[in-house]
Parts: sequence; structure tokens; C-alpha cells
Amino acid sequence: MLNIQSDKSLILFDGVCNLCNTSVQFVIKHDKANKYLFTPLQSKIGQQVIKAYNLDTTKVDSILLYSKDKGLKIKSTAALHIAKDLGFPINVLSQFLVIPRFVRDWVYDYIAKNRYKWYGKKESCMIPTPELQSKFLD
Repeated sequence: MLNIQSDKSLILFDGVCNLCNTSVQFVIKHDKANKYLFTPLQSKIGQQVIKAYNLDTTKVDSILLYSKDKGLKIKSTAALHIAKDLGFPINVLSQFLVIPRFVRDWVYDYIAKNRYKWYGKKESCMIPTPELQSKFLD
């Protein structure tokens, strides 16, 4: 589907969400293996993924993780798999994968539902700095 290197994973995020943008900046800072690429859900690539996986954006609208070999992960599963690759102590969060997904996703959905109210919203998607441009797909 997407033409990304097999050693990379793509994080799709809500480009107008302040919490999501802060999370992307956090991942960039801690991604020592340079494993992650990024694109807003609102981008052309984001829309291709949404369409290809027939996602209901009223239910999944904040963070997705795509890789060629592992397909698409959503919600808490995506967030915890991202954490797993960010090194100690952040990778310890991946231990929460043992909690049943419906419990993890309930917490995730609660935060996602309130993210604009708690953290605010931008008028447009973030524009990466020139030095970070190579990590972002359009």
C-alpha cells in the first residue's frame, strides 16, 4: 500500500491536535534508532490509509501506527508499540499491552475525546522545520 522502507514505521496523527503534535515532538526527540516517519491524518497519505483500512474517523481519529510487515495498529496498541521502541524508561510503558485492549482503549478514548478541550487545537497542521522535513510524508 504505502511505499515506505521496511525498517521504518509511519505514525499518523491528528495534525491540528496540540496533544498529538506534542507527542510527535516527544517521539522525534526519543527516536534514537530513527525508526519513525510521520504524517497528519489530514494529509493525502493519511487519507489513503484511512480509505485502505476502511477506518471510521469518528471512532479512530488521533494516532495510528503503520508498518509494511505489521500492518496497522490503532489507539492504545499503536501508542504502546511506539513507546516500546523509544528506549528505557519509556519502553517500560509497553508492559501495559498485557492489559486487555478494551480496557486500554477505554482510557485512550477518554483522553482522545477530551484532547481538544484539555490541550487545545491548531487552525492548521504543524509544519516541520527544515531539519525535520525528511521525517514527514505529505
